[in-house]
Amino acid sequence: MPEWAGDVWDRRVAGGLAFLRRRLAGDYEVDEFGFDPELTEAVFHPLLRRLYRDWFRTEVTGLANVPADGAGLVVGNHSGTVALDALILATALHHEHPARRYLRLLGADLVFRMPVVSEIARKTGGTVACNPDAERLLSGGELVGVFPEGFKGIGKLYADRYKLQRFGRGGFVSAALRTGTPIIPVAIVGGEEIYPMLADVKPLARLLKLPYFPVTPTFPWLGPLGMVPLPSKWLIEFCPPIPTAHLVDSADDPLVVFNLADQVRETIQQTVHQLLERRPDPFGP
Repeated sequence: MPEWAGDVWDRRVAGGLAFLRRRLAGDYEVDEFGFDPELTEAVFHPLLRRLYRDWFRTEVTGLANVPADGAGLVVGNHSGTVALDALILATALHHEHPARRYLRLLGADLVFRMPVVSEIARKTGGTVACNPDAERLLSGGELVGVFPEGFKGIGKLYADRYKLQRFGRGGFVSAALRTGTPIIPVAIVGGEEIYPMLADVKPLARLLKLPYFPVTPTFPWLGPLGMVPLPSKWLIEFCPPIPTAHLVDSADDPLVVFNLADQVRETIQQTVHQLLERRPDPFGP
């Protein structure tokens, strides 16, 4: 083995031991939401980067539209049966953005009721999708990620792929307006093909208290192997930010909130169509 290779492994082992010592001694920081930057950087992001870079071959454009510091509300389209798009988006920002920014994801109540999953979500910076938490994060200068389609987006059939669902009551807009935070629409193409949902078995979903029970080309037929995502080609584009500082006094005006939410949704939908034209083959290089 070359001498330089031995030095690399020595550094990795020393770094790993130092990491374990800090964890066992409790010598690490966690914020009020439970976010653990060191654990996220050392454990979760390396795993997600393999998916992001090697499996999905992700290409990212428009990063100049994401501020290097200060608050921003990143609003994306949701898809894929399993919400991998949120994790890949967070990985893209931290891996590709010059400022290596963390994306604080807002998740559904169900995520934070699931054992293990809830702990991982908190440790990696997630919190419940509610306005008070969103406003606290934005007021603290964080980059916050939200997917207003919710389960309607990730739980839609493959026949409805890349058709954005309703954005709910526009709570994300109110949070941005109250804090004067710019809204950054982001379009994600690739998530719809990882687990193409052919059917939703509603009786099973009700029995298991799930929003849907998917049937895909590989699940449940292949058992655990059916959970391996198909290697679709991903494109992510950050659109120009929409300023809100001049609308702070309109945070409780339903018409302003609706119009702004509709503008964000339309921007994402149009950008999705443009990305699909750039990617004619879902499983191309």
